[in-house]
Amino acid sequence: MTAAARFPSRRTPAPSTNGFGSRPDLDQLTGLRTGKPSFYPEYRVNAERLKRVILALDRISAALVRTMEGSEALVRAVADAAADHLSADWVILGLVDGELPDATPRHVVLGPDGVEWADLRLVPDKVRRHVALLRSGDGIAHESAAHRGNDERSHLHVPIRLNGRTVGGFAAWTPPDRDIDDTDHSVLRILAGQTASALQNCALLERSEALHARTAAQAEDLRTRNDELMATQQALGAARQREVLDNERHRIARELHDSVTQYALSAGMHIELCRSEIADLNLLQHLDTAKDLTRRAVEQLRSAIYALNDDDHGDKDLPSMLRQLSTVHMPDELRVEVTIGGTPVPLQHEHEQSLFRIAGEALFNTAMHASASRAVVRLAYQADRIRLSVSDDGGASPDQIRRTLRAASVRGPSGEHRGLVNMDARAREMGGALRFRRSRIGGLQVQVDVPLGTPVKEIS
Repeated sequence: MTAAARFPSRRTPAPSTNGFGSRPDLDQLTGLRTGKPSFYPEYRVNAERLKRVILALDRISAALVRTMEGSEALVRAVADAAADHLSADWVILGLVDGELPDATPRHVVLGPDGVEWADLRLVPDKVRRHVALLRSGDGIAHESAAHRGNDERSHLHVPIRLNGRTVGGFAAWTPPDRDIDDTDHSVLRILAGQTASALQNCALLERSEALHARTAAQAEDLRTRNDELMATQQALGAARQREVLDNERHRIARELHDSVTQYALSAGMHIELCRSEIADLNLLQHLDTAKDLTRRAVEQLRSAIYALNDDDHGDKDLPSMLRQLSTVHMPDELRVEVTIGGTPVPLQHEHEQSLFRIAGEALFNTAMHASASRAVVRLAYQADRIRLSVSDDGGASPDQIRRTLRAASVRGPSGEHRGLVNMDARAREMGGALRFRRSRIGGLQVQVDVPLGTPVKEIS
């Protein structure tokens, strides 16, 4: 056997046409064989279809993100997406009556060039009939398509389903040169399904926003009612406190009238009897002084009793209370003037009462100890504070008064100088400062500053 017979010759491969080896398999690149005459037309059809699907899905995505803008914007965006994808002459999106009740509008009709037709009387009869069918739910439970010749419009129905029930649907008519294929059916089914979910989410969002608004309104109403309740409780507490204080004032007034005043009057009568029996001029002079002091004591007691029994000042403002104090509760030989500066502002009842008591105590000290003939009470309303000052033309020394107050504060509660200690305590309770200075009319000035904002802790 020859070598040629033993070793048959190998088949020499055909030369490469591209210089890089064997011809590439076009099946792997296109899915179609070059041997078919229909390869390129089919390739172009598939490419155009793929491009149309991608654009359609992009439009669907752009339409469905309108959920946050409300159901009206969503419905119109979905109808525009369907009309744009199908190049339709007419497109209807309708919702079944009773389904998705929060969604509006209930139907949208888009005509040629995507123009919305709000007046159904102006649209063709077939469009008007299909709007009624979509709204009633008749004839849209299943997807359907029809084509009636080259000069007829292709007609498509796609239902919108949610949780197994039909809640609406699409109806579209395309021109003769625009066939409706399986790709269009798939795109419209995707659009219908996503539309149902988006409309439900939109309804849930609108309900949650409405619920949030109602909750916020209820919370604000509760806050207002709570503020009113707190104010009422404070008013009731203040009224109860005033009632307790009034009862205590009346009790003290009765005790002063029935005991202390009577003792003072009796002391005055005994002094008068002694005067009639004594001829010593020195003793008579001392008795006259005792009689005068007794008379002053009785006057002050009567003034105190009047003040304790006077219920009218509880309903008056501080300037009116100070004017009444200067005219009723002071001895005749002391002339009292009251001036008000600035614009009066309402104060807490406790603060007005404390300032009124401080003024009364300062005037009492002026009448009893300062040998003054004139006193000036000034109440000044300023931007950040209220200043009360009581000035006299007596002989008291500010330094001596300050030393007396410090000594009384160190010794603790006692019967001496309780007026000064009480004034200082009232000023501190209001966050204010009590000061003693030389007055412009020659005597002592008692001054209290009460802040309207941050309390002032300085005491001098």
